[in-house]
Amino acid sequence: MEKYNLKNNEAIVIPVANLVLLTGMTYTLRINRLTKEELEILSNGDNNAIALPLRQNFNREDLKEEDLHNVGALFKIIDIVNKDDAHQAKIKVIDRVEIKTSSFKENTIVAEYELASDINDIDGKNKEDMLKYIKKTTEEIGENFKGAEAFVKIIEGMSDLNALIGYLTQYMQISSEEKYDLMKTQSVKERSLKFIDYLLKQRESIQLQFEMAERFNKKANKSYREAVLREQLKAIQEELSIGKDGSKKKDADYRERIKDAKMPSEVEEVALEEVTKLENQNPSSSEYNVIRNYLELLLKLPWNVDEQKGINVVRARKILNDEHYGLEKVKERILQYLAVMKLKKNKKGSILLLVGPPGTGKTSLGKSISEALNREYIRLSLGGVRDEAEIRGHRRTYVGAMPGRIIQGIKNAGVKNPVMILDEIDKLMTGYNGDPASALLEVLDPEQNSTFTDHYLDVPYDLSQVFFIATANSTQGIPAPLLDRMEVIQISSYTINEKFHIAKNHLIPSVIEEHGLTSKKLIIEDDALQAIISDYTMEAGVRGLKKQLATIARVATEKIVSSKKKDAFIVKEDQLEELLGRKVSIHDKAQDSNPAGVVTGLAWTPVGGEILFIEATDMPGNGQVILTGKLGDVMKESARISLSLLKSRFAVNTFKEKDLHIHVPSGAVPKDGPSAGITLFTALASLVTGVRVNPKLAMTGEITLRGAVLPIGGLKEKLIGAQRAGIKKVLIPKDNVVDLKDVPEEIKEELEIIAVETIEEVIKEALGISLPSVQRVLNPELSIEGQFNISEV
Repeated sequence: MEKYNLKNNEAIVIPVANLVLLTGMTYTLRINRLTKEELEILSNGDNNAIALPLRQNFNREDLKEEDLHNVGALFKIIDIVNKDDAHQAKIKVIDRVEIKTSSFKENTIVAEYELASDINDIDGKNKEDMLKYIKKTTEEIGENFKGAEAFVKIIEGMSDLNALIGYLTQYMQISSEEKYDLMKTQSVKERSLKFIDYLLKQRESIQLQFEMAERFNKKANKSYREAVLREQLKAIQEELSIGKDGSKKKDADYRERIKDAKMPSEVEEVALEEVTKLENQNPSSSEYNVIRNYLELLLKLPWNVDEQKGINVVRARKILNDEHYGLEKVKERILQYLAVMKLKKNKKGSILLLVGPPGTGKTSLGKSISEALNREYIRLSLGGVRDEAEIRGHRRTYVGAMPGRIIQGIKNAGVKNPVMILDEIDKLMTGYNGDPASALLEVLDPEQNSTFTDHYLDVPYDLSQVFFIATANSTQGIPAPLLDRMEVIQISSYTINEKFHIAKNHLIPSVIEEHGLTSKKLIIEDDALQAIISDYTMEAGVRGLKKQLATIARVATEKIVSSKKKDAFIVKEDQLEELLGRKVSIHDKAQDSNPAGVVTGLAWTPVGGEILFIEATDMPGNGQVILTGKLGDVMKESARISLSLLKSRFAVNTFKEKDLHIHVPSGAVPKDGPSAGITLFTALASLVTGVRVNPKLAMTGEITLRGAVLPIGGLKEKLIGAQRAGIKKVLIPKDNVVDLKDVPEEIKEELEIIAVETIEEVIKEALGISLPSVQRVLNPELSIEGQFNISEV
């Protein structure tokens, strides 16, 4: 006692963990590793000790001051006994204390404390109500546990709120910090409310756990019962040889079904071999199901040759005309194809490739052909396919193997001669699992597809009766060997007039029906429809046009439903900005005047034809040529050829002292193609001569170093773009005159189209200058003086 020299406000500290010791409680405390002196002090009934909660460190030998909280319980030991290398002390909590200072003396902690008694801020009635509520909640929790009656009986005899809280917290799953929070709270009311909050959370957690366990047990029991019943049902089915649909399905039945399927002899032989394997398999083995799936596929495929259905060309013409406006050349070519099929019933090679911009009706044309032929329709989308197994199937040695999409389509159709649409064939990709385009070679080759072998099927299947129709936006993405096996039908972009009639006759009725309207409820005036086509769409087809019409239909539907108006919703041209927003289609227009060095050209784009301006200028320099406008390699070569041709035909030597700059506006847009040669040459000639080119004149064509004008593609789209831009006169290559029959008459009537064969003719039409003949220019014995003088032009 003297060794420690304890003062009146000092006491030995006993570290405790996960305990809530409150004033008035009686508790049995287990104390480990007491020194002889500590035991002597604690055994003296006149001395008090402090139970102080730990923060985190539970090793008493290396405790530090920061490891202990600063609020604890002052207690007196009623009795202490030695038990199992530890001491069990029955204690009585006297009061709540706050530690001021603490010191460590040979593993003994002595602390100076100050009383911090509870604030009793709850009256007797409220205290009784709280006691009843806590006991009731505890009883509700105890109902979930067997043997909780004794526990509930103990708490029913408690009348002290602190004692009840301290007793219950030792059984609750709350953290040490939460327990210390209860201990350090001075207000009895606040402490009781916190405890009730913890108790309610505990009750909800226990109830949730019991609900989850109950649901899991129900699900597990149900799954177990289903598994047992399924095994029993399987055993009964095997014993009685009854299938799931109630029909008898003995393995012997496969032999009868195979004979009825009228398979080719080699296929029937393979199928019977598989039946023999099936008979020797255990029904519970994985191989058993693989063989059965294979046999089911063989039996579901149509093997017998379908009788050729008659082809009515007149009916086919009517269907194509009713469902597709314009496309006269395309429809005529399809009808010719059908007529040949009618005369030559065993014709092989029914493989068409419809090539055209998006939204021009390629897929719907295929559907119309199917309807005209009265055949089943199958559509396979090949865009993005990069696995050869998508076409040829997987070998049956792989888990989850399945046939390719061609065989699956035939099986689903149930006939040997469907119309099969191979959509987006130019979007096939090559991956690490093979080349799908190469796999299609056997499918689309008339000499091979009569014995097409799918990897899963592993027997030849005749595809020669299938009418294949492939679609593509361009032939550039199709490998040459695959393209060679198909007959290409080009579908060009629609004119404004064609779009107008398509919208009037097909799109508007379709949109009205899709939105629950009638032709009397929604009326779009012709001027408004023309403005939608020209100002709110920029495409070769009509898909975007249908989207804009659908937008108008949605607005009309909302107006009609919200206002319950019976009058028709009429769309006028001046309402379009309100309905569709600002204009999205901005086309270049012919200028009122072009300075020297500026010439209007024609360009083809995936969404139709456009005009473009080629500008040339010079500046002091050392002969450098600058090309801007994000030009491709072909246009760069055309510019160099034009410059060389200009130097050879015009007697000028000023290029050594000047830099030449050629620019095509809209520099962020890539431009390339073999059709800007004469435009580049004319721009340079206009710059050198100072002669301005008529702004209403446009031209297209490629040139050679000899001065010849070469043919170009996309003439129809380019002339449509020229007419839309306000061009009045167009120069085209002479070899493209044959393509004028594809150009609509209304376009040809508004344009003066002049065919040119040499650059001399181009310069004559564009600048009004007659160039000397190429023989005279290239003959060194002939003087160039007097033939052409730049200054006199």
